[in-house]
Amino acid sequence: MVQKSTGVSIRDAQESDQDEVRRITLAAYEEYAQVMPPLFWESYRKNIVESLDEKEPAQHIVAEYAGKIVGGVLLYPPAARAYGVATAESTAIPEMRLLAVDPEMRGHGIGNALTRECVQRAQQAGSLALGLHTADMMQTAMQMYERMGFVRAPELDFQPTKDTLVKGYRLQLS
Repeated sequence: MVQKSTGVSIRDAQESDQDEVRRITLAAYEEYAQVMPPLFWESYRKNIVESLDEKEPAQHIVAEYAGKIVGGVLLYPPAARAYGVATAESTAIPEMRLLAVDPEMRGHGIGNALTRECVQRAQQAGSLALGLHTADMMQTAMQMYERMGFVRAPELDFQPTKDTLVKGYRLQLS
């Protein structure tokens, strides 16, 4: 499916997009390296690359502007191991992960367009909700998600380290 919004096209990623998606995602997340302990950042960076390199189960979705990849996101199906932890099938919902926008293209609605695409795909699949995880250091993302109707879901929180809380969010779908 292709979605156009302010000149941005949203589509499924192709094999030939992989290197560019990895570059953009790492560039987008690089700012967090400054606020994470170095060993945690290296582990997180490795996890990002491994997640992007997986062919399944996530849908790899990209944003394109003027013929150039400018963002991407992974959309995991319900009960998939988006974070390496199994979810109970009875409470499982699709999960967005690794939403990234080229730092030079921020502020143009690309993150919003990618999120809307995930919402639309989750609705088309008959899901009742869409989940995601984020952290306090990602304030801009948290504000965007909240503006789009996502609400905190503390029951989805997890702690990869003693000092790190990854916050769950959920959007009820109609």
